[in-house]
Amino acid sequence: MAPTTSADQLLGAAVRPAAARMLTVREHEVLRVVGRGLTNSEIAARLGISDVAVASHTARILTKLGLRDRAAAIVYAFDHGIVIPGQWPAPVGKGQAVWAEKPAGQALRMTFREPALPPVASSVVSVSVPAQAPAPVKGPRLRLSVLGQLRAWCDDEPLDLGPVRQQALLAALALRPDVTVSQRELLDGVWGLESPVGNVVPVYVYRLRKCLKLGDSRPDSVISRDRCGYRFVGAGMSLDSTRMEEIVAESDRVQRSGDLAEAVAGYARALDLFQGEPLATLPGPFAELERLRLTERRMALSLRKLSWQLRLGRHAEAVGELWALVPEHPHSEPLAVLLMHAMYRSGRRADALAVYTQTRRRLIDDLGMEPGSVLRRAQQAVLRGDDTLFGDE
Repeated sequence: MAPTTSADQLLGAAVRPAAARMLTVREHEVLRVVGRGLTNSEIAARLGISDVAVASHTARILTKLGLRDRAAAIVYAFDHGIVIPGQWPAPVGKGQAVWAEKPAGQALRMTFREPALPPVASSVVSVSVPAQAPAPVKGPRLRLSVLGQLRAWCDDEPLDLGPVRQQALLAALALRPDVTVSQRELLDGVWGLESPVGNVVPVYVYRLRKCLKLGDSRPDSVISRDRCGYRFVGAGMSLDSTRMEEIVAESDRVQRSGDLAEAVAGYARALDLFQGEPLATLPGPFAELERLRLTERRMALSLRKLSWQLRLGRHAEAVGELWALVPEHPHSEPLAVLLMHAMYRSGRRADALAVYTQTRRRLIDDLGMEPGSVLRRAQQAVLRGDDTLFGDE
């Protein structure tokens, strides 16, 4: 007769929280696999039961433990030691539990196949060695976009990055590639003063590793861990904000060589990478600061490109682009000065003075301050018809 195992024997009574002891053996096993982030179909295949049975067990687990949803069940499993980060599920085989549907009138039984010798790769040896990043990923390539809503692709296949907090954690790692970020930093950066009680960072990292896994690469080939925290592996990954800075650096080099028209075209390509507000909708202090930084960077690049367009004599073109920026930056004095200069050179002196009046009124009404010296000097340049007073923008 095959040996039977209770839930307490399976997981150890000492590690089972009191609430979890209300679960049946089958429910406890379902909870353990749910905690590893598997879908209902994957759980059904692993435990040898139907999808409907998995859904039914999961619903009873949530009710018995008083959990809100499946994500809460995952956090619960990690918090109570039912699932341990770093211990990945393996295919059912020798030495693993095999469930069978309970015949009517009989107790639920779990039998075990005779274990085979474990492969060398499954051995765990604790060795103190310096942390090393995994080897660069070959094959499929990961692309991330932060210059708009956070998005990711494996080659050309879009990836589901999960809930917004999970996405915010990914941004906190990906925008610091190859830099170890502690769990405390991630909690502060994603949740701020509202840090959750549970140990949710390993849960989110586990789920991110699963959705970002490239081909047959190791689970930690994208997000690795050492004793100090987690690190996003930059090798094999492209980030649109990094690409933007590369284009800007090349355009600056071209501008210094004297090819102003090509430099303007390069800046236009860099700005085209923005697809709305950076990191749109992502919560947390880190995302907010990065959103502000990238928005200011976009504005600075736009003004530099437009000032070069004025040098090229493309005044009317610059006016249209500058006007489009005013609603987003109504208190920007450098923007107002550049718009006044473009209008002045287009022969629209009255419109240039109107820009000064409107900007001054917004500064007084909204911020309680008069325009600075540069904006006042731009007004004098228009009034006197002296282009030199605009200075070198």
